[in-house]
This record gives sequence, structure tokens and C-alpha cells, in this order.
Amino acid sequence: MADEILVETTSGQIRGAMRQGIAVFKGVPYAGSPQGGARFKAPAKTATWTGVRDCLDFGPRAIQSDDAIALASSVAELFPASERQTTSEDCLILNVWTPAVEDGGDRPVMVWLHGGAFIAGSGASPWYEGTNLARKGDVVVVTLNHRLGALGYLYLADLGGKEFADSGNVGMLDVVAALEWVRDNIATFGGDPDNVTLFGESGGGAKISVLMAMPAAHGLFHKAIVQSGPAVEMMSRDNATATARQMLGELGLGANEIAKLRAVPADRLLAAQNAVLAKICAMSFANRRRQGFNPVIDGVNLPGGPFAPDAPALSAPVPLMIGTNRDEMNLFFGFAPWAENLSEESMVAAAANFLGERAKAVVASYRRARPQASPRDLVLAIATDQSMRMPSLTIADRKLAQHAAPVFVYLFTWATPVLDGKLGSCHALEIPFVFDNLASSRLAGDVPAALALADNMSRSWIEFAHKGDPNHSGVPYWPAYSAQERPTMIFDIECRIENDPYRVERMAWDA
Repeated sequence: MADEILVETTSGQIRGAMRQGIAVFKGVPYAGSPQGGARFKAPAKTATWTGVRDCLDFGPRAIQSDDAIALASSVAELFPASERQTTSEDCLILNVWTPAVEDGGDRPVMVWLHGGAFIAGSGASPWYEGTNLARKGDVVVVTLNHRLGALGYLYLADLGGKEFADSGNVGMLDVVAALEWVRDNIATFGGDPDNVTLFGESGGGAKISVLMAMPAAHGLFHKAIVQSGPAVEMMSRDNATATARQMLGELGLGANEIAKLRAVPADRLLAAQNAVLAKICAMSFANRRRQGFNPVIDGVNLPGGPFAPDAPALSAPVPLMIGTNRDEMNLFFGFAPWAENLSEESMVAAAANFLGERAKAVVASYRRARPQASPRDLVLAIATDQSMRMPSLTIADRKLAQHAAPVFVYLFTWATPVLDGKLGSCHALEIPFVFDNLASSRLAGDVPAALALADNMSRSWIEFAHKGDPNHSGVPYWPAYSAQERPTMIFDIECRIENDPYRVERMAWDA
């Protein structure tokens, strides 16, 4: 084909395609198949091949349910459907967008980790299409797939012994293997292996939080951007083992039959996983990283934290950008009947589902700060801050306390007009702005004025990847974070810096 392009990797030659002046390679293997006897084990090296391997189409997604992230149907319809590739355990692939190959370039490398908690998603969403970033910023963009759910995070070491020592973190070890591939190959794609920025949203941000505390990832990335995905704590061995026992129970297996899990069909494992997750209350979202299927603090792959009680020393020199969206939880609960039907009298009881005994005091503080807010909006704001904004600020504060690298904090406040504006600045809304892919986003609607915001946000992300500082001529000067003034970039049609935005609400959590 006229637009084909060939590149030699450490495993063999691959064929990509030129698209809109950008070289694109899809479905590139970065590790061996994790099937059969390799299930629940750390990823193996990719087998070499002879001849040319076509890398023209996205590879399969990890095993997952299409409705793993339960959204109202009207909301779910706003998300891209074309990322629904087939699913397979053999999913350890990545995708590369680059302005040029084998040109001696030393472009910054931006590695995106997809959202979907640790149970869903892929690197193939149209929102994550890397062409615009690669062209605009002269950067190399990488997205990837890795094991999810029980196949990625079922901790079996305390039941099955050394043979399953890595089982609770193999999904994260997959990401490490992808970063090793980047280290070993990205120069051929015009990228600089010594200038790698991780960025990710929701579960992707949580993965970055974890990687910052993983010894195996040390030195494989040099900057980090966590979007609406703070992970202060992760699964304990005890909680993870309890989940493993639940899985075994769903499959009719005893604790002495761990080895049989390698022969269980993937669809049966997924059904058992879904049964376990169905027993977790949706209102326990503040504890979502400590229950279900998540990375495990096993003392080896993940020694602790990742940000409790302090920021990880391993990543102290890594500059961090971190932020949230103003109305995160509107995506999940904005159309829930319990939220729609709230009254002043029922607010505290609703908040108590996720705040416990603190509900009365926190609701009172937010009501004083926002006297005109509806009960629905007030409780969703509290839920947003508890689950996203406050943990993100905790990470910023603990990172800042190391006095080793700058931290930049943002708050995205642009509200989408779709669905009568009820989503506000909801979870995930900033993603097409970051990638400058608004044309692919029904969630953002058709608002011409938003194009300038997408330009400004994507340029800040690009500048951060280039030099560890997000400032550029399109936004007001964005100072590094400080514990005293808490300067925060407000991303909206008019970008601005505010010191300690929503201070009264923030202080309610310190009471």
C-alpha cells in the first residue's frame, strides 16, 4: 500500500500506516500471551517473529463486561461505541502515533492509561486517538491494553503460595512491561525514552498513582498527569484474599483448588467476577480502591501506599500535574432517582450512605457555602469532593511535602450542555479536550467556543510533557502548587488562576 510504513522493533518488523501525516501503528505486541499456564503470572517477553507483522488495526480488549461501568442509558449513549473490539486474554498490545520514524528525533513520549476503574476500558477509544496531539505537540503518543478485573488483580498468593506471588498485580506489571517496550523501542519511533510522561483519567489516573509507588516502574517514566483518578490507598492483602475466597465460592472451588483457576474458561471467571462486584454497594465509591479488583499492597510489587501515609519516595523527582472536574459524580448519579428526589430533610440520610457519621456536619458546611444549591446538586458535590477532589488534593499535598519536584493542580469547570446541562462538568468530560478530539465527543456537544478550551488544555498537557511545566501563551501564568496559596488553574472558556477554590468546602473535610 502506498501509505504503509515499516519499522524494526526488538521483536521483529511491523507495518503501520501514514494517516494525516502521522505514522500510526496499532495492535503492537509488547509482551507474550498471558493465557493458559501464564494466567495470573507476570507478563513474559514477546516472542520474536520473522517477516513483517501488520499493525494496522486495534487489537482485542482485555476480558471485561461491556456494561461494567453502570451508567444511565441516556448517558451511556454519549460515549463512543466504536471501541468495542473483541475481548481476549491475549490483549497485551499497544498503539503508537508519531510524526516521524527513524529520524533521530527525541520527541517527548506521552503514554496514556485508559479509564474504566481496573475492570473495563481499552486504549482504542476514539477519544484517545493520538493524531492531533502528535501533530500539534511534536510528541509520540502511546495507548495500551492490559489485563483487567480478576485476570489482572485476583490476589491468590496467600492461598496458592509462591506460584501465584504476582497474581494481585499482574495488570500493573503488564503496564510496566509496556513501559519497558517504550524504553527499548520508542527511539525508533522518533521518541525520547528518557522523556516519558504518563497521563490517564479515572482508573488510568489511579494506575499512575500506583506506578509511582512500584519499584519495577522506577525510571521508566519521568512526569505524571493524574486526571480524576487519585489513588491514595489500595487493596490490603486481607481484603484481597477475602475477595479471592468470594471468587472461589462463586466458582464452586475450595481454597486448595487454586490451580484449577487456570483452566476455568474466561467467560466463567468474568461471570464470577461480576457476581462478586454486584455485592458491593454502589454508594461505597469512596472505598472503591480498597475493595473488588484493584492492585494489591503485596509488599513486593506494591510495597505500600501508594500515597499513604506519605508520597512514595521512589517517584519523588517526578513532576506531577493533578486535577479533577467540578461535577465528577454527576456522570454516575446525576440521573439516579435517589438524587433526583432529594429534599432538605432527606439529604443527610442520603449522604450518610457514603459519609457515615460525618454526614450531618459535612452537609451543614456545604449548605452554608452554597445556600442556593438544590439538594441534588449539594449531595453530588459532596460525593464528588469525597471521592475525587479531596484525595487529589491529598496527593498534591503529600507530593509537595517531599520538596523534590513541582506539582500543578487544576480544576475543570466547563459544563456540557447535553442532556439539559444536568451533567455539568462531569467525570471524563475533559478527555476529548486533552486530546483535542472534540469532534469525536457527543458528551461535549457542539459548542464552537469549546474549541479554544480544547486547544489551551491540550497545549498545557503537551508543554508539561516537553518540559515539566504546563505554561504557554494561551493561559494565564500557572504557578506551581503551594500549601499556603494553593494556586489552581481553572479550565473553562476563560481560563484563570484561583487560589484555594471552594475553600470552605475543602475545610469541611478537615473538621
